[in-house]
Amino acid sequence: MKTSMIILGGVFGCCSAAALGQIAGSAVLGGTAADTELGGLLEEIVVTAQRREENLLDLPMSATAFNSEMLKNQGVAKIMDLQTATPSLSITDTGPTLSVNIRGIGIATNTPNITAGVATYVDGLFQPPIVQSSSFYDIETVEVLRGPQGTFVGNNSTGGAIFINTRNPNLDGFGGHAEMSVGNYSNLGFDGAVNIPVSDDLAFRLAGFSRDRESFYDDVGPFDNEVGKLEEYSGRLGILWSPGDVELLFKAQTNHRDTGGYPTRPVPGTAYSDYRIDKDFTLAFDEKVAYEDEGDMYSLEVNYELGNGVILRSLSGYQDKEIINLSDVDATMAPLMANGDIDEDYFANETQLSQEINIISPTDGKFDWVLGGYYQKTDIDIEITDTQGGFPTDIIGGNQREVTGLFAQGNYEFMPSWEVQLGVRHSTYEVEGEGGILVGRGIPGFPPGGLQVADLAGQYDDKRTTGKLALNWHVDGGLVYAQVSTGYKPGGFNSTTSQFDAEDVTSYELGWKFSALDDRVRTQLTAFYNDYRDFQFAVLEPSTGVEGSENIADMTIKGLEAQLQARFGNWSLSANVGYTQSDLPSQTFVNVRRLPGTTLGPQCPAGVPSMPPLCFDYGDFVQSTSGGDALFAPEWTYNLSIGYDHDLGNGLLLTPRFNYAHVDEQYTYLAYSSESDTLQSRDLISASLTLTDERWRLELYGTNLSNEKYVSGQFLTTEFQGAPREYGVRLGVNF
Repeated sequence: MKTSMIILGGVFGCCSAAALGQIAGSAVLGGTAADTELGGLLEEIVVTAQRREENLLDLPMSATAFNSEMLKNQGVAKIMDLQTATPSLSITDTGPTLSVNIRGIGIATNTPNITAGVATYVDGLFQPPIVQSSSFYDIETVEVLRGPQGTFVGNNSTGGAIFINTRNPNLDGFGGHAEMSVGNYSNLGFDGAVNIPVSDDLAFRLAGFSRDRESFYDDVGPFDNEVGKLEEYSGRLGILWSPGDVELLFKAQTNHRDTGGYPTRPVPGTAYSDYRIDKDFTLAFDEKVAYEDEGDMYSLEVNYELGNGVILRSLSGYQDKEIINLSDVDATMAPLMANGDIDEDYFANETQLSQEINIISPTDGKFDWVLGGYYQKTDIDIEITDTQGGFPTDIIGGNQREVTGLFAQGNYEFMPSWEVQLGVRHSTYEVEGEGGILVGRGIPGFPPGGLQVADLAGQYDDKRTTGKLALNWHVDGGLVYAQVSTGYKPGGFNSTTSQFDAEDVTSYELGWKFSALDDRVRTQLTAFYNDYRDFQFAVLEPSTGVEGSENIADMTIKGLEAQLQARFGNWSLSANVGYTQSDLPSQTFVNVRRLPGTTLGPQCPAGVPSMPPLCFDYGDFVQSTSGGDALFAPEWTYNLSIGYDHDLGNGLLLTPRFNYAHVDEQYTYLAYSSESDTLQSRDLISASLTLTDERWRLELYGTNLSNEKYVSGQFLTTEFQGAPREYGVRLGVNF
């Protein structure tokens, strides 16, 4: 990580010097009166998900987009916060990863052999599911696209896609910003960026942040762990070189995060819930816990414009990310007689190499098009050691994945204001892996490295052709569209003898986007119907005692969404609502949330009593249900953000802002237990009071002001609490 520390050191050195030096700014941190004149129009939002710049209102799909000012105004500081400002989006904490679902489609189980169904990109690079919780900083836009993205994104897009675009260097002039924040729980943060033009065709941008916060939790166990704290830093270097018709953009970024361990407690109704302390933000671990993740990311984008206006684009990327975690799996101080306390040592590393090539036509004729090719190679290594009652179980594995895609999209205006859009992509996916589950390492009577009880090796490949067909009608001030789109998520393997197939989604969508009152009001209305096939979920196979992924059901998901942005005089308003209706058929399965521990072994032969981890009788834990809603699919999501700009004179602007977000209850497991398998609905309120001029910004902020107690996610048989009330002050300067 030496390169990482050099980048970060340069970031804060330059930002500190710039903040203390000459202030000659033109850009305004987070947006002030210099950005939007009081009573002016709404700011145009430009999205780039389709490989060219487009106005959000001209994009024929359901999408929500934010610039940096909007993110700050609505209290969105990381990916997980997007669900408080976006309809039909659910993001829950599952420990090593985030479970991201849009319209009830994405990923509903935490296992490395199932890939994500909502693809997340940073500066055009597909993000591994690990290490996605880092905070946003120096952001240009964030785009949330709903529905399968089978043309430009390809596989891993059954639910939708999230594009995070950081700010690029520019040749316009020297400038930047710096910000310091302090808050409760000893929250201390620094955030800054500086843009440095070196010549007429070369510019650098350095950006970075650091944040430290004490834990919300009190561990009353013997180790007094600082679980749930936050020590985070990141740095980014951007270099833009634009000689003539060629433009090269290089970015290097590093992230590091230390949370002290998973702040979990047993889910009610599960094996260790009798040892749960039912006091908010109070934990009781009898093991030392820890958690760190880090990641490096490098990208090179090259754009070359031919004489006829056609653009040749290349985007190359490399990423290296890892997690090191030591956890108390049962999250209690349960005695040995309770089937043994469980601790886990977890390591995961993922490296990824990717390359995309595009040929992009100009848009000044009746027909425009984009052609592209994509290649991605991923290597994943995982080492897990579970120790239950002093008996070790080792899970060692890894796999190598290759993804390719060839895609094209064309738009043809066959008559004034009418356009047909056709996109198609052919994707291939190959994965090969090795590994196994071994028990008894170091115990007399077992082999020195342990006895292998399950083989995790295997291989799998598939290919699909996906895309979309849309009819677009551009009316005065708006767009009406109807489209059919398809997407898929690859299948995989559990072992040499067990595979599962890909998921497929066909989505039918009707939308209306328009602006009114001289662009002071913008609205998006969407209706959708999804035919969702071969839903992937991890279920326990009694013959092996190991959870494996299976295709368990087909289902339909349908709903409505509405979005509104408005500005009237000094008032600004943003509101979203999403309604989702789904139906998952009945299932018969082993309810793992009722099992007395993990790694229990295969099904015991008839007449043989349970002897974990050598064998276990699963008969009493087999359950059948009549079905229910799709998992991680809240029926209603809605939010409101309202602000008022009060002109104090002398260039000062005072803006109070109020944000409210509601996420309905959602189910997390097939048993549909209201006790153990449900995340209850939540209503979150945040607010801010901001004083700005052309250079300075002073903000008082508060999140979860009602101090609502809620569960933000589940991991195995443990759960996470959502953050309590937080408040503080931020001071920023532009130069």
